[in-house]
Amino acid sequence: MENVGPGDRQAQAVDLRALAVAILDISADVKRKSHQATGVRPLPNGQLEILRVIEDHPGITVAEVAGRLGRQFSNVSVQVRELVTGNLVTRTRDAADKRYVALHPTAESQRIKTVLEAAWAESLDAASSRLLPAERAHIAASLPALQRLASILDGSA
Repeated sequence: MENVGPGDRQAQAVDLRALAVAILDISADVKRKSHQATGVRPLPNGQLEILRVIEDHPGITVAEVAGRLGRQFSNVSVQVRELVTGNLVTRTRDAADKRYVALHPTAESQRIKTVLEAAWAESLDAASSRLLPAERAHIAASLPALQRLASILDGSA
């Protein structure tokens, strides 16, 4: 492994801090701007995160969602109830073990996901059209690494 001196670590930490801030800023701006154009009712960030976990892992339990997100079971349970009431999630009891309740996205949830992801892409497309071609190429080239980083951070890799 390569030796990293204190100055290198500090430079790396500054770069990672800047990356984290840029990712959060981009995420917030994309969500806000694209939501306005979709006609989709806004979902609180907490519910949207829960919904994305359920969509990525159909059949997951409330406890598993809470664990993945590092949240209290009771808080996630309340938000899941709201998603069920909003026809975005269904609960299915296991026939063999009635205590086990699996969560699944609804067709409406999947429709909203498709609409939002398209709006997010349009928002990024509009903004990135103002970048230099080389900057757009750098972003495109970094996508696989960013996707891998995301999967490492969420514990799926």
